[in-house]
Amino acid sequence: MFEIERYHDISVGHRVYGHESKCAHLHGHNYRIHFTLIPDNNQLDFIGRVTDFSVIKSRLCEWLETWWDHKMLIWVHDPDLDDLMVIDPGGVVPVEFNPTAENMANYLVVAVGPEQLIGTGCILTACKVEETRKCSATYRID
Repeated sequence: MFEIERYHDISVGHRVYGHESKCAHLHGHNYRIHFTLIPDNNQLDFIGRVTDFSVIKSRLCEWLETWWDHKMLIWVHDPDLDDLMVIDPGGVVPVEFNPTAENMANYLVVAVGPEQLIGTGCILTACKVEETRKCSATYRID
């Protein structure tokens, strides 16, 4: 099976609501997000590629730039969401998941990938979210 990968770096703030330690506070990371794609029919295109790497850039990396880069991801069930929205309405992004690296990777594969890759002949099968050089989480579909 063929697969390709491209990564993109973004700076994102978050708070892990309910965390037992310092990640319960507002803070941020310089994330490295790795996208792994396969051809939807397990065949390379007519010139021998899964797709051009620019497809990942324009469809997935640009999505990150628009929606998450230099923003604060806050879970919709976080009791401080409303107050944070008042402080910075354009910078706070309410999300349907507690913004752990695991949940971010899952959301990118399950929700963002299928929508952003319509018509490309590719499937986002995995996403690795690096919070630091030492800590990352990956979500992969079978």
